[in-house]
Amino acid sequence: MSTEPVQPWWKYGHVWLVISGPLVVVVAAVVTAWIAFSQQDPVLAQDYYRQGVNINKTLAAQGSLAPAMQGRNHAATPAGAVPQK
Repeated sequence: MSTEPVQPWWKYGHVWLVISGPLVVVVAAVVTAWIAFSQQDPVLAQDYYRQGVNINKTLAAQGSLAPAMQGRNHAATPAGAVPQK
């Protein structure tokens, strides 16, 4: 039988290991909530879709997306749908 004096719970390392996991989660949740409530969400323009279409038309006119569009269309076309030359 050992006669070592009993130490308080905070002197044991494994107790802090068990407590640290949930404590980190609580701190992360508080920080996330603070970020969410302290900053405003951006507001979209009422005609965001029309603006996007205009941007796509501008890029298509410049020809900068031509190789990407051709590759996308080629990958999306079934093999049997390709016309013979």
